[in-house]
Amino acid sequence: MTPQSIRLIPRIALFSAIIYIFSWATSFLLNVSLIFFIVFSCGYMWGFIPGMITGAVGMGLTTLFNPYGPAMPPIMIVQILGTMFSGVVGAFSYKYLNQNKNKLSVVLILISASLVCTIAYFLPLNIVDAWLFQPFWERFIVGSLWSLVSVASNIVIFTLLYPLLISFYEKERRLVC
Repeated sequence: MTPQSIRLIPRIALFSAIIYIFSWATSFLLNVSLIFFIVFSCGYMWGFIPGMITGAVGMGLTTLFNPYGPAMPPIMIVQILGTMFSGVVGAFSYKYLNQNKNKLSVVLILISASLVCTIAYFLPLNIVDAWLFQPFWERFIVGSLWSLVSVASNIVIFTLLYPLLISFYEKERRLVC
């Protein structure tokens, strides 16, 4: 293991714990969640594997240690996989966000990234939920409409918190160099 990969272990653990804490701290805001942006940020700063691990551990903790009881296994699996995908989106967005200095381009990339993260999480989740709890189409349509709250909130969260991510990334980069 390289010193840089050893340094990632506590960061992944910390951000996984932050995901767990924020998932319950913001639970009163229905379908508004910082989880997607946190995992996206980890992928952006450290690459897609650390981003995916952070998403898997953070959402695994959230869905397993739920005060209302753990989610059913099919739902748990889809939640974890959907959250992991935000790390992949963050890693791929890094290249495009750093190439563009035009503010409008950056905002459009962030909006696109937030849409991909949210839809990649909620589309499979709504399908599995509707399949498990029936009637399929009614449940899927209502779940999809309800997911629009997350789509809108993630667009706001990604665009507002991106400057904070850049600041944190610059500090991280100085520590590694």
